[in-house]
Amino acid sequence: MRLRVEKKLNHHLMLPIKLFMGREKSGGIVLLLSVVLAMVLANTNFTSTYFHFFEQEVGIIVNGQTYLNYSLHHWINDGLMAVFFFVVGLELKREFIGGELADIRNTILPIGAAIGGMLVPALIYTALNIGTPHTMGWGIPMATDIAFALGVVYLLGNKVPLSTKVFLTTLAIVDDLGAVLVIAFFYTSELSVVSLLFGLAFLAVMFIGNRLGVKNLFFYAILGIGVTFLLSGIHATIAAVLAAFMIPADARINESVYIKRLKKQLKRFEHEKANEVRTLEEGQVGVLATIKRDTSIAIPLLQQLEHTLVPVVTFLIMPIFAIANAGISFTNLSVSDIFSNHVALGVALGLLIGKPLGVVGATFLMVKMRWATLPSAITKRTMVGLGMLASIGFTMSMFISTLAFDNELWLTQAKVG
Repeated sequence: MRLRVEKKLNHHLMLPIKLFMGREKSGGIVLLLSVVLAMVLANTNFTSTYFHFFEQEVGIIVNGQTYLNYSLHHWINDGLMAVFFFVVGLELKREFIGGELADIRNTILPIGAAIGGMLVPALIYTALNIGTPHTMGWGIPMATDIAFALGVVYLLGNKVPLSTKVFLTTLAIVDDLGAVLVIAFFYTSELSVVSLLFGLAFLAVMFIGNRLGVKNLFFYAILGIGVTFLLSGIHATIAAVLAAFMIPADARINESVYIKRLKKQLKRFEHEKANEVRTLEEGQVGVLATIKRDTSIAIPLLQQLEHTLVPVVTFLIMPIFAIANAGISFTNLSVSDIFSNHVALGVALGLLIGKPLGVVGATFLMVKMRWATLPSAITKRTMVGLGMLASIGFTMSMFISTLAFDNELWLTQAKVG
């Protein structure tokens, strides 16, 4: 009876959840629902509760002394987003080693499109806000939201050619790298030299450990946390990216050794004495345990971490970030407040016009100059569509907004844009 209930529960509840989480478009759907929830909470009877909730301070009390006492908003935007950027760093390193960015010659076109898609929005925003205190927001319309953009593409299924998906994915990856560099160089606080040196020392130890072949997760976890907290002045999120680049990308055993070991263990398993009950014999358990251990050490630590953390980031951290940051209350916000300066207009035009113009313009310029060739499956109409998809800015754009502006009105204007 119990077994039957477990099977039904797995079939009707757990299996659909696993299938949903395994789809490319799911992250975008969850993120969109989180944005809608944030807007509902910010514009209903829950408005006051919604905003005050994230203002609550959380810290650690030791012997009556409070340490790391920050608001929930701060913990989300710095703490949880450090994990998000750590995963971004892992993905970037994997792409450089054996992914879309491994051979620059094959990715010159989307890289050029991404650069054009970052420069033009920044120029449009700057042109509208030059000479004002709002100029610091120029980085806001530069970023493409991978989850949303790819979510839309995958919703269209097989109607979108594979080469188009690869182009947009590569563009979004380069765009992420650009956003990371912009945050590192233009949105950092004043440096504390002592903390910076300590952080760099931790980073150096991680690098040396990598070169010496250390593959221990706790070694990198402890040092990585140290890097994230100690690299003062370099935002915690950027420190997390640097820490991610120190994670080993090679496995303890290579593929050929793993295959040999697996074949050997499978033969052993085949010759082990079986029984007629659901449980296995000791010999069979031992063989499977060996296969499990070999499988674990055959996966690079970088990919183990990425595989573990991506669902956490996609279905927990990004939705929490969206709920905490996307809520805009229009109750006391007038049209004159929104357009009292050019922040909202600069962000909106930067994304809506600048992104497609930069992406499409850079692509066609590179093709015309014969620096790159447009894939046969990507027509001019498709390219314009990809440019519009690249104009979807959310996670990175909103995060840069929180770094660019302390003024609540300006931050709200950027969010509206």
